[in-house]
This record gives sequence, C-alpha cells and structure tokens, in this order.
Amino acid sequence: MHGVSVASYESNLPKAIELRHLRYFVCAAELGSFRKAAAALSVQESSISRQIRDLEDEIGVSLFQRHSAGVALTNAGARFLPAARRALRTIFEGARDIEGSSRGDEGVVKIGIFSSLASGYLSELFRAFNRKHSHVRMEFIDGSPRDHVSAVRQLDMDIAFITAGKMWLDCETAFLWSEQLFVVIPNDHPLSNKDQVNWNDLAASSFIVGNAASGQEIHDFIVKRLAELGYHPEVDPQYVGRDNLLPLVAIGRGLTLTSEATTAAKFPGVAYRPISGEVLPFCAVWSPRNDNPALRRLLSLARTLSKSTL
Repeated sequence: MHGVSVASYESNLPKAIELRHLRYFVCAAELGSFRKAAAALSVQESSISRQIRDLEDEIGVSLFQRHSAGVALTNAGARFLPAARRALRTIFEGARDIEGSSRGDEGVVKIGIFSSLASGYLSELFRAFNRKHSHVRMEFIDGSPRDHVSAVRQLDMDIAFITAGKMWLDCETAFLWSEQLFVVIPNDHPLSNKDQVNWNDLAASSFIVGNAASGQEIHDFIVKRLAELGYHPEVDPQYVGRDNLLPLVAIGRGLTLTSEATTAAKFPGVAYRPISGEVLPFCAVWSPRNDNPALRRLLSLARTLSKSTL
C-alpha cells in the first residue's frame, strides 16, 4: 500500500459481497453441487446459483466450472476458498463472543461491599453467581457507602451492596436482606453469660473501631444509640484492620460491633452477642445508565435469592 491512500485502496474493494454469498460459495465448494448446497442450507437451488453468480460478477472472476454432475472450483475459486472460510469463521466467532457477553456469560463485574463475605446472603449470592457464570470475573472493593455510590454514579463500579435506609440521587436501589447486629466482647466479659444484650447493658462500656470502611459508620452508630439513652460513650479509633481489631477486643481494649455475617469467622478470646432489636437492612445500589450484561445477571440472581431468604 506504499504510496496509495486508504480511500483509494478502499474504493477498489468489492462493495456488495454479503455474508450469504460467502456461505453459499463455501457450502457449494465443499459439497461440489449447487443442488446439495441448497438442500443443506434449506434454500432454493436457483437462489444458490443466482447469489454465486452475483458474487462472481462482483469480484470479476469465475469461481466454479459448471457441469452436469455438479460444480468444480476454478483456480480463482480455489484461491478464494480459504479467505472465504476465514471470513465466515471470524464473523461467527465474533457473533458468539457478542452473544456470550450480552448474556452476561463473560466479562467483568465490579462489586462494592460493606458487609462480610464470611457467611450469609452475600456469601450465598456470589457462590451461586460463580457457579452459573464462571467466566465472569468478579472484582470486589471494600469501602464506605458514600465512596461506593460515588463510584457507581461515575460507572467506575457496577454495583454496591451497602446498608439501606437512604435514597441515593441518580441511582437505583433494591432492598435485599437484613442482618442482626452483634457486639463483640472478650470471652470472660460479664455479658458473656447473656444470650443477648441491649444498649443499657453497654452504656458504661468503652468501644474500639478499626480503620476499615465501616469504622466511621460503627463509631457514629454507637454514639447515636447511646446518646439517645443519655450516655456519651468512649469510642477509640484503632488504625488496624478487622483481623487485628478483634484480638484487641480479646485482650480487653474495648468492645466493638459487627454484623451477623461476620460471626461465622471465629477468633480466639472473643464472643459474639446479638443486640436486642438491632437489625441492619442491606440493599444493592447501581446506576440506571450501566448497561453491563453481567451486572444485569447478578441483579437478577440477587433478587431471586432475596425472595427466597426474606
């Protein structure tokens, strides 16, 4: 193409070659007969003959020698056959790829989480989704509800599973499940003798929260609940993740809160006790502008699972 413009090159390309031309040509070449090709493709023999003649007119060469027993490729036809096969294979493979993507059978879905995956609803959801759509890559991101929703709005995240109770502008939401709220205490704490506790039992306690996404949410929740009872609790931040926060509870540095799903993970030296009447609702949040097929599949499964667990 040296010295030839793209426009002049493209002007010399055949303009009217259609997919059916290639299908008819390849089938006739492989079967050696227009009649057999017509039967295999469920079309009239005259249609095969006419479309191949149009193809020959378009590219300016004879592709077949016609005879009473059928047809045979000319030299030009034999040279054209591999290219026609490649073209058909490329088109069909591309169609399969698009079909798989549109069904949500492959691709990537970016998921924001604000609850533990150790057990419960989210654990069941992602296990089921992975079984049904194993070719979809799931990317999980921890974070606060506000950060997740911001990413969802900007289409940097497909969906966020966060605590419910607020409507988010420019987003769709669906309530999906609830979890009991638990207090985490040392094994030898006086409250370990109780099956469940209430906020009055916790009024004189000191609390610690981690620096994970949920840390500030837990801090604000504790302060709000105990302020309603006239108490001003001590809530100290600890710049550690959950794996080190619970051992700090075990050695007596303070109590903390966690959701029901987290209690499946056992840590030595701590006990979990439900707080009476405290149930956390959770929802999914996504952008109505997001057309990721894998997202739609995940949403559909999430709603189905929600109906079976509510």
